[in-house]
Amino acid sequence: MIILQHCQKKGLILLKIALAQIEVIPGHPDKNTEKILSFINEAKKQNADVIIFPELAVPGYLLGDTWEQPSFLEDCESYGRDIIAASQGIAVLFGNIAIDREKKNNDGRIRKYNAFFAAQNGKLIPPSGKAPYPFVIKTLLPNYREFDDTRYFYSLEKLSRELNINTEELLAPIKINVSGKEYNIGCLLCEDGWSDDYTLAPLSVLHEKYQPDFFVNISCSPFTLGKNNKRNRVFSAQAKEVKAPLIYVNNVGIQNNGKTIYTFDGSSTVYSNTGVISHACPSYKEALSFVELEAIAEETKSTDTACTENQIEEIYKAVTYGIRHFLDSIRMKKVVIGISGGIDSAVAAALYCRVLGPENVLLVNLPSRFNSDTTKGLAHRLARNLSCRYAVVPIQESVEHTISQIEDITIQNLYDNTQEHWTVSDFNAENIQARDRSARVLAALSAVFGGGFTCNANKAETTVGYSTLYGDQSGFLAALADLWKYQVYGLAQYLNETIYGREVIPQETITLPPCAELSSNQNIDEGQGDPIQYPYHDYLFRSFIERWKKAAPEDILEWYMAGSLEDEIGCEHGLVKKLFPAPKAFIDDLERWWNQFSGIAVAKRIQAPPVLAVSRRAYGFDHREAQNGPYYTRRYKQLKEKLLASK
Repeated sequence: MIILQHCQKKGLILLKIALAQIEVIPGHPDKNTEKILSFINEAKKQNADVIIFPELAVPGYLLGDTWEQPSFLEDCESYGRDIIAASQGIAVLFGNIAIDREKKNNDGRIRKYNAFFAAQNGKLIPPSGKAPYPFVIKTLLPNYREFDDTRYFYSLEKLSRELNINTEELLAPIKINVSGKEYNIGCLLCEDGWSDDYTLAPLSVLHEKYQPDFFVNISCSPFTLGKNNKRNRVFSAQAKEVKAPLIYVNNVGIQNNGKTIYTFDGSSTVYSNTGVISHACPSYKEALSFVELEAIAEETKSTDTACTENQIEEIYKAVTYGIRHFLDSIRMKKVVIGISGGIDSAVAAALYCRVLGPENVLLVNLPSRFNSDTTKGLAHRLARNLSCRYAVVPIQESVEHTISQIEDITIQNLYDNTQEHWTVSDFNAENIQARDRSARVLAALSAVFGGGFTCNANKAETTVGYSTLYGDQSGFLAALADLWKYQVYGLAQYLNETIYGREVIPQETITLPPCAELSSNQNIDEGQGDPIQYPYHDYLFRSFIERWKKAAPEDILEWYMAGSLEDEIGCEHGLVKKLFPAPKAFIDDLERWWNQFSGIAVAKRIQAPPVLAVSRRAYGFDHREAQNGPYYTRRYKQLKEKLLASK
């Protein structure tokens, strides 16, 4: 537990507030409550008047349909009572599930609220005004990206319609009394502070009606690259607008919804009534931090240091934290990584060695006759630089055996009593190699080693299915599958220069063109690489998935014809013309990858390992998709016809 102290003025009675940035373990209210009680005890020792815990600190947030188990809900209630009982001599603000057994959700199950509880001296503090319960109900329920709140929870907005009362009438602060002084606290739950696109802004309503002394936003907010900067802008503006301090408390840890793993970075922050950041907790660390309300209100100079990190540094922290905690959660202590001499597997190896220690990592090079001495040498150098376990397992013999098995068998056509023999194509042989490496060798080595093997795919490959099902797309976790190729390269340089302080990933690995080396047409020594042109396709594919208003072929052609494509997707100027001198080549390329993205790649993603989320839209549960096949709009067809006819 990290304990951080804020300045204190002597001779004044100050409201001392503790920010409890704890690790929340989803689905384990027993362990979470044990942690909460220990933080309460420490806060009491430090003479805190108030302690604030994150949203749903008791049960966790991303629980799937565990929310449909009545016994689990009752357990959370029971642990909530323990926390209330521990509030003697201190006001405890915390998030938990709240239940009304007399009412139902729209699915017919028991009524559940995502609630903000306040307790002091062993008793609940109910909100003032017309609030129908002795707790604050989350007003705005997000139902986008990974969030699926309306599936489980009943919002204050929906309750107000049921009661035929304006939502504004149900919004009210809580009041605590400390040393004879009463404080009004405006209570918000995560999304309640992100109200720009809603018809109701809870913070503004509370300010206009009650003028709270300060606001508290308890959150369970996953890390997303760039989100902290946006939150600081939004919450700073809110605090400045209402001229009252705003205290944001988030948790650390990891949570998942099966297909996507999310890290929670904490980064709990205090905003003064002038909108400056007066205090910030460290990212990815539990912390019990103390501030004084009066000192916050007087703060005019920002003390924020969280936004000085560059994106690669943020990515490194998120990925290593996510890997470490995910391995802990599944009790895996050893990992096998197939390394090719290429950049993706090299970065994966350097990351896992950093997290687990080199003694718990086995690197395996699995060459066929198509693998060059160059990449085999780079794989060995990487393993030597990392000082970990290393093995070479040639696969050519087993691949040839599989091919001969297929070509030597006789296929009996029992419907017409004929026979036939099949020939394995070069493309089939490529996939046989990839499956032999993963499904056979790496899986077997992992079992013997007592661990699991990784999926090293990046986001560009995942986008268009440039991988082999049951082959290199297999593994227990795809730690790099939310990183574009340029981010993987940036991470490689960061690992060498900053984390290891030496060249663990060979520079040749960074400079060589990416190449699968699965056929004679993929000769890395002759400069033959992957069909994906990453400096362009990274950005094209990103527009398909990460833009808030996702791009489709129609948009791409519109921008191409207007000459604004490179500005819209963010790639280097002049690159499109260099790669595609004529419109037909550009259109052929676009349709090739759109067909892949919307076609077979969907099936592959559905069967892919869980993805560790970093971006604003990760594959898995974050980006929900159906196997409907590629589609081109009427407008796209018209643009295509016009473009081809003009040349």
